[in-house]
Amino acid sequence: MVDKDLVKKDSRYYESFLRRVLNKILVLLLKIISFLPFPVLYLISDCMYVVLRYVVRYRKKVIFENLSYAFPEKTEEEIKAITGKFYRHFCDFSLETVKLHSMTVADMEKRVKIKGLEIGNAIADEGKSMITLGFHYSNWEWGSYLQAKSKHKLLMVYSPLRGNSAMEHFILHSREKWGGESIPIHKIARALLEYMKNNIPSTLWLASDQTPPADSPFWTYFLNREAPFFIGPEKIAIKTNQPIVFVYMKKTGRGHYEANVELLIKEPGKLQHKDILLAYIRKMEEIIHEAPELYLWSHRRWKHKRPENIELTL
Repeated sequence: MVDKDLVKKDSRYYESFLRRVLNKILVLLLKIISFLPFPVLYLISDCMYVVLRYVVRYRKKVIFENLSYAFPEKTEEEIKAITGKFYRHFCDFSLETVKLHSMTVADMEKRVKIKGLEIGNAIADEGKSMITLGFHYSNWEWGSYLQAKSKHKLLMVYSPLRGNSAMEHFILHSREKWGGESIPIHKIARALLEYMKNNIPSTLWLASDQTPPADSPFWTYFLNREAPFFIGPEKIAIKTNQPIVFVYMKKTGRGHYEANVELLIKEPGKLQHKDILLAYIRKMEEIIHEAPELYLWSHRRWKHKRPENIELTL
């Protein structure tokens, strides 16, 4: 069901009858695809790779430019090699995200290993909530399976899709099937207060590497380019003094991953505002450099230019 309050604020959330029908047909097709066995999915992925890279050339200029800035020390041939690996992973990831809809606990146990989960569970044993910071790297969608093993209630923050309620329900079902709860970004405060009131240890999961408006007060260097960041995670962490953990997925093979949970900051309330985001950003860069092809290079992350009245945070 379309959120009427969002439609009032932004007409782009409106979904006409015809569009709603077409969206439902598309989602039905995705549901059918999700039941295909992995070998068939990866055969489709191989075909997608050829089409996206050589026929459609999906965001080729954006990907090449982003990689060239991020790795100025690499040759053009090396950048092209990373680009090829990115397209292959992107196709695999896209179909793995669709497959998540029909995957079982047994499937996830076979394909996702978890490392460092005891860090978060120890915090929950103390009756404390925490903040989880992730980013668009490797297979972040399968990371939602952490809820099946975590003692915290996983609250996954998301931005509602514009004009596509069927697709939004499809994605949220895949994320929430392990017990987590998806929270629209405009309802974070209400959700946090409710869990705090009921003394339920929760973890707010945020992916803060998305692009905020150009007038964001926090700009710094990210992968060798000036970039703005949302300051919400930092504000929440300082106000609540909840420990911050960093989560990322390592790719160990085609369709196989290792979810890593690391303590990033134990007591954020004792730090200066900039230190929290800078620690998060530098950690992202460290992971990206290990396997650059797994980051979402097709995203127009650096599309804004820093306003003259906003200083860089270093």
